[in-house]
Amino acid sequence: MLDFITQNDLPTVLLIDDDLVTREVMATILTMSGYSLHTADGGSQAIELLDSNGCLPAVILMDAQMPGLSGLELIEQLRARSKARLYVISASEPSPAVRTAADGFILKPFTPETLTKLLEEHHAASLPPTKPGLDPKETIINLETMAQLREMMPDAAVRQIYEAIISDLGRRTSALEAAIAKKEWTETRRIGHAIKGGGSMAGAIQVARIGEMIESGAFEQASVNQSDNSSIILGDLRAAANNLQRILDAEIKA
Repeated sequence: MLDFITQNDLPTVLLIDDDLVTREVMATILTMSGYSLHTADGGSQAIELLDSNGCLPAVILMDAQMPGLSGLELIEQLRARSKARLYVISASEPSPAVRTAADGFILKPFTPETLTKLLEEHHAASLPPTKPGLDPKETIINLETMAQLREMMPDAAVRQIYEAIISDLGRRTSALEAAIAKKEWTETRRIGHAIKGGGSMAGAIQVARIGEMIESGAFEQASVNQSDNSSIILGDLRAAANNLQRILDAEIKA
């Protein structure tokens, strides 16, 4: 059994498959994506791992057809020991009973994107609900950070920095809309990370906070929960850009 451990807030995964090559390929995909992973070469080994408290998975991926303990019997024993979401992976259609007992099914062969998308959707569904909407009392910009920048460079240069952030927000909002339409959640999180980083560097607190919310999976949650939060979050982002422009115009004249 191979154990791969990473430190992050993604769910721990238990992979059960008797095929060594499949385990190695999936282990590589998952660990490179940041997941903590435990593997078992069959149902009996997986049960031993759970019974020994050697693994507390949030997600179980199991082959439907393996020698020994397998199929519906394995699912029942896993359910008795774990509250993890359980997804069947198989090279052929599993029986109706197995499909009903599992939380989902992936047909082999599948692409890395199919696997990571499944886990991303699980992760998004398990996150606390996003609460979009701007607080009128929220700090828009850290004026101390702005003052420090003004001590380091001319006002014109400081203004240029903030105007670049505002302009960049417009481009990234459009990019977010395109990524949301295609359900490219890895891309939405990447854009959120960039927004958070740019806002944080300049003390744009409100912008950075929204960027962090997007990076944490806000749009995936909206998709999984079938809510209209996406349009609200995008509206918040545009409003935050306008708020930043308003403060900039008040503090540093053009």
